[in-house]
Amino acid sequence: MTTTETTPATPDTLLKSVDPATGEVIATYPIADEDAVRAAVAKARTAATTWGALSFDERRTHLLRWSSRLVADSEEFTALIHRENGKPLDDAFLELMLALEHISWAAKNAKKLLSPKKISPGLLMSNFAARLEQRPLGVIGVIGPWNYPVYTPNGSIAYALAAGNTVVFKPSEFSTGIGNFLADAFKKANPELPEGVFETINGYGATGAALVKSGVDKIAFTGSTATGKRIMAAAADTLTPVLLECGGKDAVIVAGDADIKAAADAVAWGATANSGQTCAGVERVYVDRSVREEFVAEVKRILADIKPGSDDKAAYGPMTMPSQIDIVRRHIEDALKKGGSAVLGGPESIKGPFIEPVVLVDVDEDSEAVAEETFGPTVTIRTVDGVDEAVDLANKSKYGLSSAVYSKKNGLDIARRLRVGATSVNSVLAFAAIPGLPFGGVGDSGIGRIHGEPGLREFVRPHSIAVQRFTVPGMALLSYTRTDSTMKLLRKLVPFLHGRHK
Repeated sequence: MTTTETTPATPDTLLKSVDPATGEVIATYPIADEDAVRAAVAKARTAATTWGALSFDERRTHLLRWSSRLVADSEEFTALIHRENGKPLDDAFLELMLALEHISWAAKNAKKLLSPKKISPGLLMSNFAARLEQRPLGVIGVIGPWNYPVYTPNGSIAYALAAGNTVVFKPSEFSTGIGNFLADAFKKANPELPEGVFETINGYGATGAALVKSGVDKIAFTGSTATGKRIMAAAADTLTPVLLECGGKDAVIVAGDADIKAAADAVAWGATANSGQTCAGVERVYVDRSVREEFVAEVKRILADIKPGSDDKAAYGPMTMPSQIDIVRRHIEDALKKGGSAVLGGPESIKGPFIEPVVLVDVDEDSEAVAEETFGPTVTIRTVDGVDEAVDLANKSKYGLSSAVYSKKNGLDIARRLRVGATSVNSVLAFAAIPGLPFGGVGDSGIGRIHGEPGLREFVRPHSIAVQRFTVPGMALLSYTRTDSTMKLLRKLVPFLHGRHK
């Protein structure tokens, strides 16, 4: 995901929440300085004692109450998401719905996946009982994005809470009100809990930097690769572990046996929904030459009638972050300069905060529109001579977040060849709606996973416990009382156990 630090307007102690469609100031929030960040972390540290001591069932109850509170307040919440983030009300509701699915999954599966487990000690240590227990890390610092300001950070927040941690959340400066609403709903749903279980701190890049250095037990960040690298470097000073979900340049492969209408429909939506501001959305398409003309024509037909706006008829909203508009313009111009052509739209599609769909074909692979994250309602389509070429080009990106494959017969086989963290076959983004599937990337797309069992395990530390149940005379292996006869027995036993394999 692309993000840029901004400089707050005067007074520099206040953050302004702005409607991206109109520029109207919605609200102001105090900016948390280093002292305020440390105070929030200290409050969370105190609350962690209580929250971490609860049973999985008790935490499940609190998390599901939070979900119910969000449902009860969904009309107000989605209206705020629409106003502060820009996306249509229906899209805001879908985002909330997906977040609720993940809260429910984390709450209901934490006990099964993180409860203590008995481990076989093996023959030589059979007088011991072995256990593996999972401990909460403590306080998790979450730095969230603005493009999906509920769904994406919730992938860390809900899972961290379900695992027994407390959370200090810094929402993006472009979605501050949304982040505060999310935390306030948790508090309203659980008034009996101590302050600090789920707190927000508001601010710009400096506030996020202070959170990284505040002594939290892990940082979960979603944003640009460049910012992720800076966070990782800062966290290294204190060996604070990080979970980084960074940029993507996600590819779709359309094979010769694909359902072309279905593939075109998915690509059209995946490239432009949320104004293209989706790290796992569609940015590149590699289509087999045999179906190229039909596919391009169908994508163009669909997107010709798709328009952005802020009213009820809009298919998607404005660009949330103003500085991203110039990046989209630069990528379009660079693609055309390097030999690509636009079959729909072009630089003229950029109209203030709204950008109409742009379809670029056969763009040079070295152009910014192919190599860098555009994060706007544009898509590049390149003609290829078969699946092998498509896979090779898809895998050449420095990013490796997600992908999609369209093929009636070979979709799964093609998916397995892609260097990414997630793939949808004959769909786009389906993995994001399945809570049990982990999400994250390779390469410049980040480190670690949210969602699913790996997402829960990101927020615990394993504690191995060996308990001696009884002693075996003469078999004290970990003692100076060990005898020569014991060693003679071991020298006969070890070849029998481990030396017979051919």
